[in-house]
Amino acid sequence: MINSDLSKFDPNQVKDTVENLATGPTFMNIPLFDSNALIELFMRFGFNLLICWIIIRYFYYRKSERKDFVFTFTLFSVTIFLLIYLLNSVKLQIGMGLGLFAIFGILRYRTEQVSVREMTYLFAIIGISVINGLALTVSYSALMATNIIFMVVTFLESRVYVKHTSSKIILYEKIELIKPDKADELKADLEKRTGLTILKVEVGHIDFLRDVAFIKVCYSLEGNETNSIDSMTKLSQFI
Repeated sequence: MINSDLSKFDPNQVKDTVENLATGPTFMNIPLFDSNALIELFMRFGFNLLICWIIIRYFYYRKSERKDFVFTFTLFSVTIFLLIYLLNSVKLQIGMGLGLFAIFGILRYRTEQVSVREMTYLFAIIGISVINGLALTVSYSALMATNIIFMVVTFLESRVYVKHTSSKIILYEKIELIKPDKADELKADLEKRTGLTILKVEVGHIDFLRDVAFIKVCYSLEGNETNSIDSMTKLSQFI
């Protein structure tokens, strides 16, 4: 009697029963509540948001002080992470991940010009969110090390390693000073009138009818701050 009952024992049936008890009721073969998946989602989401917030608030915002991009970067981080993490449940392939990289990485806002630094931080935030959303098979130590590397690199960019320079486009009227043999006089005149420590001067388009020329001046930034409107030359670009 006992042997006949043991012969009917099915380990797979027991496994399915345990999984059903763990996930709870289902609707159309989709669990209504999965405590393990929910806990993992909140843990990974909180970790990703913490890393991105540290980079945005203490490394990016410390120098730029642009609150509009703080919100933009944070929303990008949340959106990309949830998109990648939830689509991973339907076997998101690496090609799809790289496709998202390409779409958001080349994104440009039409309302204003986005500087290289903002685009670089945007790309970094997207990369961190994609890694944290896709890296479900690597160890937590490897995931932590990857995020720490990102934080160290952005820290060096914001405080230690890079000496920042910026540039301005100037419509210059003393056209007689744009000659190569008067480069020192041109630089001295620009430094006197702008109050900047100019490192390099480049002469662009010349309009002899109006006796003006477009000049690009490169200068060093004091305190490693950033200037987000250097390249703007029209009033409409400030609105």
